[in-house]
Amino acid sequence: MDRDLSAGNTTTTVVGRLALGITLLAFGIGYTGVIDGVSAADAVALAHYVGGVALFVAGLLALRDHDTASGTAFSALGALWFTWAVSAGSQMSENAAGLFLLLFALVALSLTLAGGDVLGQGMYGLLSVSMLVLAVAGFADSSALTKAGGWVAVAAGAVAWYAATAALAHWPTALPGRAAGRGVTATG
Repeated sequence: MDRDLSAGNTTTTVVGRLALGITLLAFGIGYTGVIDGVSAADAVALAHYVGGVALFVAGLLALRDHDTASGTAFSALGALWFTWAVSAGSQMSENAAGLFLLLFALVALSLTLAGGDVLGQGMYGLLSVSMLVLAVAGFADSSALTKAGGWVAVAAGAVAWYAATAALAHWPTALPGRAAGRGVTATG
């Protein structure tokens, strides 16, 4: 494998980001209530197999390829999605569910602070905010916060999907830089 590939451009990173993006989109849309009759519980099978199993396997493959950033992220998130899916529907208090989401937010915050490319930090940052808002919604029993957390999860899923698609389609993945200093104009 070419070791000169930057994070976000390897096959396992693309697969992991696609799995995370699709899972977050389904999960977030379920919490927003924007589609009649679709709830977060409807995302359980997707979270179990795509967010849990596929993401975890992508993490293991990334670790095998010595991509510790993606490997750690995808393995940890895969385990968390798998746990969320397996525990869905069980008798759990709102506070216990809120605690799980808070711990999920802390993992995502660690991934955000670890650095990496802008899209990766954006997706993990939005995931962290989403899980934090959903945790607070669970503690406060607030449907408005639940919907807000769902929308942030949708945004995180969209960023993850874009990051994966951009790597495949060779789209831009960085924001254009500013002019280098005094006297530099847009025309040169």
